[in-house]
Amino acid sequence: MNCLRGLPTCSLAALLIIIFGCTKSYTDTGQIITDDTKLILSGSSTIGPLASEIGKRYEKLNPGVRVDVQTGGSSRGITEATTGLADIGMSSRSLKESEEAGRIAWPIAMDGVCFIVHASNPIGELTKSQLASILRGDVKNWKELGGADKEIVFINRAAGRSELELVSRFFGVDASEMNADLIVGENQHGIKSVANEANAISYMSVGASEEAIRIQTPIRMLPLGGIEASSESVESAAFPLSRPLILVTSDHPNEAVKRFIRYAQSSNVADLVRKLSYVPISN
Repeated sequence: MNCLRGLPTCSLAALLIIIFGCTKSYTDTGQIITDDTKLILSGSSTIGPLASEIGKRYEKLNPGVRVDVQTGGSSRGITEATTGLADIGMSSRSLKESEEAGRIAWPIAMDGVCFIVHASNPIGELTKSQLASILRGDVKNWKELGGADKEIVFINRAAGRSELELVSRFFGVDASEMNADLIVGENQHGIKSVANEANAISYMSVGASEEAIRIQTPIRMLPLGGIEASSESVESAAFPLSRPLILVTSDHPNEAVKRFIRYAQSSNVADLVRKLSYVPISN
């Protein structure tokens, strides 16, 4: 006997919803995602704009998914990826040995860290020793470095930012030794601060700085060790201060998280990586 025979159309539709659950959409690979899937990404401000662009494209392919990107530094992202505050962390540095247990790193691009000055600054290049002297506050005037007789305005990065950790290790200057006039968090904030101060110097993402120059922000990237700071020198592995851009998860990510990460690592987003002046990973 057919128990559905004779039911009105509306009743039949309601019964089917009860039986089969909520409606579903499909990924570009045919995998099913429920309509109420939400992914929270947290961490690096370097990755933030890229993750947002990838997220928008992923949402169009998968109408049932919402991707929420929040920044606040690599350390925050690494922590929140395993405390339940985020599904995926974003880090613009490799995991430290102390951070590896219980976490997986998923590379999605490469970037570098370079020093930037105002476009009007006549300084062409600074040695590693000179840059370390600026970090420590041993050199306080551009005249000492062959520039104008102007006080150096050193803009440092906030604790928890990957750039601070990378620069500290590369130049052998502890964060506690750095003598800053201003501390910033986001790359965009730091770039804007240098653009607004003719005597400033700071260190930022190569990709973010290159993109800012492309839209005519008045900053200039300084070479490092005789190598020009650019996405090309990062891609060729010539630039001495390069780093991976990674997504971080617990060691048992769920299927929705793994699907998004596979997409973020795929050639489908290589154009977005290059659009933001980062370097795609090899597939």
